[in-house]
Amino acid sequence: MFGLGMIEELSRHGYRLSPGTMYPILHGLEKKGFLRSREEWADGHRRRIYRATPTGRKALRTAKDKVRELFGELFEEGDDH
Repeated sequence: MFGLGMIEELSRHGYRLSPGTMYPILHGLEKKGFLRSREEWADGHRRRIYRATPTGRKALRTAKDKVRELFGELFEEGDDH
C-alpha cells in the first residue's frame, strides 16, 4: 500500500494524519525492519509502496492478540472494576 492511500484509509475511520506525521512513522517502521518499500510509477506519479516484512507481520499478530486481550478484559461480563 502507498502512504497517501494509508492516510486516506485511516481518515475513513476517523483518524486524521498528515503526510508530515505518516511518512516519518513509515520510515521508522522500515528502518526497524517491520516494513519494506519500493518505488513504482502510477499515472505519471512516483509512489513508494510499503509491504510488511515477516517480522512486521509477526509484530502485527502479537499486537492484535494484545488488543483482543485488552478488549476482553474491558468488556468482561459481571466485572465491576
